[in-house]
Amino acid sequence: MKDMILKILRGMVIGIANIIPGVSGGTMMVSMGIYDTLIHCITHLFKEFAKSIKTLLPYLIGMAAAIILGAFGLKAAFAHYPLPTNALFIGLILGSIPAILHQMKGEKTGVVGAVVFVILFAVVVVLKAVEGNNTAALGTGFFDLIKYFLLGVIASATMVIPGVSGSMILKTLGYYEPIVTQTLTEAVKTLTAGEWGALGHDLMILLPFAVGIVVGIFAIAKLIELLLKKWKGYTYCGILGMVAASPVVILMDKSIYERGIGVSDILLSVAALIFGLLIAWKLAGDKEDAKA
Repeated sequence: MKDMILKILRGMVIGIANIIPGVSGGTMMVSMGIYDTLIHCITHLFKEFAKSIKTLLPYLIGMAAAIILGAFGLKAAFAHYPLPTNALFIGLILGSIPAILHQMKGEKTGVVGAVVFVILFAVVVVLKAVEGNNTAALGTGFFDLIKYFLLGVIASATMVIPGVSGSMILKTLGYYEPIVTQTLTEAVKTLTAGEWGALGHDLMILLPFAVGIVVGIFAIAKLIELLLKKWKGYTYCGILGMVAASPVVILMDKSIYERGIGVSDILLSVAALIFGLLIAWKLAGDKEDAKA
């Protein structure tokens, strides 16, 4: 039971990260020492179905709970405590770096690895720099449904590739607020109110988006597995570059500084940063336990 609860908590951290622009669920997987295990379970789901489902289920439960609750709770946290809340996630991200360096030990990197690091660091920062503030309208026509499916495929990157925030990409394209903070929250409110008949419009948006996420996760996970098998050192250099860029990207968000920053904000942020590092260390736990 203790192991199950720990895995659900890890899943909740991944789920929360998935809906925060600039934060990557894949980074959280690395920080907790479960990245390789989850990628293996996803890519071998049909070959090792029972074993993979047994491993993935508690993480999926935690992710689902966190995404639903986070769509409401995080909005308040970022509104009232933007800098400390972001500092918490920076701590979680920085806590993943030792795990990445451990994976790179003994692997060939050299100049090529350094170039890969710099390029992917720059890609993540540039994506944030060109982030749009536009909000796209949501229709329910045939091509709209195809579009939501493709957006789901794009968003799945945040769940598989460390350092890449699918939420940030959605925000850049103008679909983060309409899909995540509006349609998703409205659907949850409708469900809790028992108004099933009013779900039609929201489901027309969320279902193709969810299918796209599932398809994208399998496709990207397979790609990552192949890269790790053939060029593990270079792949982890790229992962390290994207992870290292994540705190920079978070601090580039202008909304953090809109309320002003006082001494209390700085002190809370330092405490949150340290707390995030401790959480990353605690949730990583024993690496063998994480792989179980």
